Amino acid sequence: MTTSIKRMPGWAKVVSAFVLVLVVLFAGLRLAVLPGLRDVFGTETHDNSGPTLLKSIQDMSRYDAASGNFQVVVDLEKDAKYLPDAIRGTRTLYVGAGTVDAYVDLGRIDRKDVTVNDDRTSATLRLPHAALGKPALDPDHSYAVSKQRGLLDRLGDVFSDNPNDERAVQRLAAQHIGKAAKDSRLTARAEENTTSMLEGLLRSLGFTDVTVTYGA
Repeated sequence: MTTSIKRMPGWAKVVSAFVLVLVVLFAGLRLAVLPGLRDVFGTETHDNSGPTLLKSIQDMSRYDAASGNFQVVVDLEKDAKYLPDAIRGTRTLYVGAGTVDAYVDLGRIDRKDVTVNDDRTSATLRLPHAALGKPALDPDHSYAVSKQRGLLDRLGDVFSDNPNDERAVQRLAAQHIGKAAKDSRLTARAEENTTSMLEGLLRSLGFTDVTVTYGA
């Protein structure tokens, strides 16, 4: 007596695999919507980082004379040409907070840029103009307000190593903050503060007439 075993057709295997993917997807979405369910599994966080290594030391010759605090709301949207946003597309609303420092590079001063009279009561210094440092985002005060993603993007996040990659909006936020710093009076404020610092320092050394100019 022989028993015949019916094999599952190829199309049925494809349908079963697709249904399994959808079940995993919607289960993940449900956990995201109901974060309280995650606590049932007792999730714990452990820091297994290795020791921090000192890569290099760089001597600094600049005087950080002013710092500006900035905040920008980034609205970054990516669309597919022939697909609706519900299928393919992302939109992220991100609040970026950061600082930009303005400094004067004292290391660029040459001997010809400093003039002192014979009795050391008068000094003239010619300094380079103040410059801006790179924008530094504050991770404690920068956050994503909302994220909208199409179905295909959500499916991609399930298999992605970094589904919540915010590097694009972070770079854009830094660019906007840098532009705002250029449009502000931050470098002018830095030169004013540097002048006050040098005047106070030289007068404490006995100089009565101190002149500071910029443009070296």
